[in-house]
Amino acid sequence: MPGLVSCLGDLIVTGIIILFSDHVKSEIWTNEVSDVQFGGLGSRVTLTCGGSHGGSLVEWRFNGSSVPPWQTHEGSLTLLNTTHSMEGNYSCHDERGTLLQSIKLRLGHPPHFVSVSCHMPNHMKIYCSWVQTKTTDLPTMYRTSYSVKSKCEPCEQEHIGMNECTITNPPFWSSSKILVNITEINPLGSNSTIIQIDTHELLKPDPPEDVQVLHVEGQPTQLLVKWNWPSSWAAEIMHAFPLTFLLRYRPIGSNYWSMLETENTSLKIMDALVGHLHQIQIRAQDALINHSQWSEWSHVVDARPWIEPWEEPTESVICCFPSFDTPFPVRTTDKSPDSSLHQNGSLGLLVLLGLFAAVMVAVLLTIIVLLWVRQRKQDNVKKQELTSMVKMKSIPI
Repeated sequence: MPGLVSCLGDLIVTGIIILFSDHVKSEIWTNEVSDVQFGGLGSRVTLTCGGSHGGSLVEWRFNGSSVPPWQTHEGSLTLLNTTHSMEGNYSCHDERGTLLQSIKLRLGHPPHFVSVSCHMPNHMKIYCSWVQTKTTDLPTMYRTSYSVKSKCEPCEQEHIGMNECTITNPPFWSSSKILVNITEINPLGSNSTIIQIDTHELLKPDPPEDVQVLHVEGQPTQLLVKWNWPSSWAAEIMHAFPLTFLLRYRPIGSNYWSMLETENTSLKIMDALVGHLHQIQIRAQDALINHSQWSEWSHVVDARPWIEPWEEPTESVICCFPSFDTPFPVRTTDKSPDSSLHQNGSLGLLVLLGLFAAVMVAVLLTIIVLLWVRQRKQDNVKKQELTSMVKMKSIPI
């Protein structure tokens, strides 16, 4: 009932302001201080000299300078198509120059719609904030409320001057739909912005806190990750509304993230890349409502698995591989990060020696073939000479 009365009070105040704004054709509203008046930019504004008597002559001055008399009528000053240059101090004086009244004129725009955003870090609180979509240049206040199934409650504004309000203990299970009303009020009127939120979809925990990553002694492929629940997920909420945590990790330089899910606040990575620096992050989600939002990722923590004392850590996971996305993490089975380089160098030397030996064998074979061909030719020449000599001797003289 108090919430309903409060909302009705807001409506009454808003209605009075709207009626008053419609009644005053000059769009001027005077606050409790009688010498300050407000008017709409681009409108017609009339200033009335409160100390003048009916029919008496009145002189108007603007910031100490006289105002043309054609703008005055029966002691009132009329300003047309007002601009910011017309803001300032106006004063009216009688025939003897005696000050009758001083008026400070402020010009601006009537209220406009505001941009409202809400976030829900746990089941007990909804925080809404808003910003103006159009600057009014006038003093502004806000009336805030929310309603569920026609039941109206105030959205508590804890800090005066801050465009924020808090909904405490929203009806999370009885109804997930909530209407939030932010009414902007200034001397020229009021305007309400109403949005509908779904608590089940709006629920988004804060990221896990105090993330720590420790190496496991004697285990070069393991990392122990520990963290705390978000501080906004209070202790009394933890038992009734557990969280699911999603951990992701990758060696620095890789584009592939490995994922692990748990409801505990610690987890052991079993397949870390030996000797490499890893990045680890964690986020959270309500375990009972799996279509609610995941939290943002926690800050990145860098950690390296345990390495043997004589090993030096590898600086990059992809230093010896081309840069492209792979559907699996790149791994090495070498105990020493430099052994692959030694193996590659030895292999290259063996290849060069093999090539050199092949060339030498080819050269030797070529020389042997050439010598053999030459010897064959010489043998053929000798046979021909012997044959000729035999023929010569057989001829009778």
